[in-house]
Amino acid sequence: MQFTLTYIGELKANGDLAHKHDIRREFHAQLIVLWQQVPLSQYHYWFDGTNPKTTTNLNRKVKYFRFVPLVSPSLHLICELRIFLLKQEPPGSIITQAGDIDNRLKTLFDALRVPAENEIPKGAKPKSDEDPFFCLLESDSLISRIAVDTDRLLKPTQKSTDVHLDIQVTTRPTQTLIGNRASGNMALI
Repeated sequence: MQFTLTYIGELKANGDLAHKHDIRREFHAQLIVLWQQVPLSQYHYWFDGTNPKTTTNLNRKVKYFRFVPLVSPSLHLICELRIFLLKQEPPGSIITQAGDIDNRLKTLFDALRVPAENEIPKGAKPKSDEDPFFCLLESDSLISRIAVDTDRLLKPTQKSTDVHLDIQVTTRPTQTLIGNRASGNMALI
């Protein structure tokens, strides 16, 4: 399966819990739409309990939240990310006033995954459309390949840490199962 997530806003190096959770919410809104489309719309029973015979359960309870990751060991999936990062600095500026790129990417990867209990911001509770709360990854260790291209953002921003990200996600199965393979009516997830 291949799709693109986007993010426009602040991406701090070494972002705090609240910053990562705000970014996570941006991706959640896009993943809701993805789960409403074929092929994922056929597999809601992996988290909504409508098929009691399924052994796959993607629900990950963390404090008040019920997270549902798409890329999970339960589905025997890993993913590759191709990231196009537009930022205020000229192309090739790895270490900048907005923070070095590796720490900004670490903030991004933390926002793409289900957080640990100590990574939920204090007082954070799910909003009305956040049960379940969709994430891309159960763990960032499920990223098998990363490619990052940077260029200059030609649009004025309020902060030097503002970016425009396009993240092309490609999922790949590590083991063939019904639901993560292409066969007949089944689509590769």
